[in-house]
Amino acid sequence: MELFTPDVRLEKVEDITCELLESRGITALLIDVDNTLVSRATSELTPSVIAWMQSIKQAGISCCLLSNNWHGVIHEYAAQLGVPIIDKAMKPLPIAYIKALHTIGARRATTAMVGDQFFTDIFGARLCVMPSILVEPLSLTDLWYTKIFRKLEKKLQKQS
Repeated sequence: MELFTPDVRLEKVEDITCELLESRGITALLIDVDNTLVSRATSELTPSVIAWMQSIKQAGISCCLLSNNWHGVIHEYAAQLGVPIIDKAMKPLPIAYIKALHTIGARRATTAMVGDQFFTDIFGARLCVMPSILVEPLSLTDLWYTKIFRKLEKKLQKQS
């Protein structure tokens, strides 16, 4: 079960504060896009997410988006937020996590993966021996196979 257990659980990315990161020695974030930063229901970055990212970057926290998505819109999100992105990540496989770490010059021990899914974001962080932060998905709208994973996630949560 530990492979699917996040270090921190929060409602949304905006709840990740500089104080929280500092208290855990986190100097960089790898951040999932779909249903973590951008709701699948609206497909838009909200002003609160944009403001949160600005405050995180102003505090000196390095960020890189890490997404299994391959559509061009995710590059637009990265451009709007002013951060690099690794797309087609094939999470939970470690290769994209490592590429993202190299992209921003970060170390595993001081970088947290932020996402909304146990089986991709959190499991991938665990495989890379990285801290992780789980947030609630921004919407119930999901891909058909993600809905299956969500049911499995609920079972895991009941057992822990």
